[in-house]
Amino acid sequence: MNIVTVATLSLSLLAAAPAVAQTPSPDWRTVAPENLLVIDTAKGRILVEMEPRMAPLSVERVRTLADQGFYDGLKFHRVIPNFMAQTGDPLGTGQGGSELPDLAGEFEFRRGRDAGFTPVESTPRGRAGLIGSMPVVTQPDAQMMVTADFKAGAQGLFCPGVAGMARANSPDSANSQFFLMTGPKDSLNGVYTPFGRVLAGYDVVRALEPGVEAENGQVANPDIMTRARTASALPEGERPVVRVMAGAGLEAEVARVRAERGAAFNICDVQPPVEVVGD
Repeated sequence: MNIVTVATLSLSLLAAAPAVAQTPSPDWRTVAPENLLVIDTAKGRILVEMEPRMAPLSVERVRTLADQGFYDGLKFHRVIPNFMAQTGDPLGTGQGGSELPDLAGEFEFRRGRDAGFTPVESTPRGRAGLIGSMPVVTQPDAQMMVTADFKAGAQGLFCPGVAGMARANSPDSANSQFFLMTGPKDSLNGVYTPFGRVLAGYDVVRALEPGVEAENGQVANPDIMTRARTASALPEGERPVVRVMAGAGLEAEVARVRAERGAAFNICDVQPPVEVVGD
């Protein structure tokens, strides 16, 4: 059984390196197989943790289409370096989608105390931190004391590695297409739906054939998804198991990255370290 550790996943890294297996501790959590999207390409495998607490409709849609085999063979038709790689269109043009109805935008969500929020920094918009592997900005916990649902408002942030739903001009037009970020893009925050984050294979995303800038990133000879499934839909012997640092270990990692980056530090510099078993 192969074990790979992604030890430090800041902006320029996010690539797996071999490591010796370690005994799991309370500082590590295991990603639920139904929330682990496994994308295979000719250039390698991409593992995305989907976050239904933030975008339940989008996660269910991607999960459904992936497990139906809808994404198999589809192109990364639009790739803009240091921005994003887009896929999920059966037409391969950016104009297509599935036969399922379009989805309402999921641009904000309600955060409860049980979400496991790890604070990272204060921003003019609120407290930035991590829920699972997702970067978010949220109202403070004190806000929960004055709301009817005892929760605080929160919004996902489009940092490198974040997966988002593509859409047309209407905010409620997401369907099957999605994109994987390769650079931060604040202008997407609050107007597109983030639904997950790349945990391993970020180097694969960055290696995808780029498009032509003058043609809005359209790719002449695109890479494809040879297979995309949730881990729960794969045969048991083929399922990767992903463990993500949490708790005190994650807090220590945040402190380490903050010290390393100094005054330039921000929420997008932090992604939890990951162990991949059986990839």
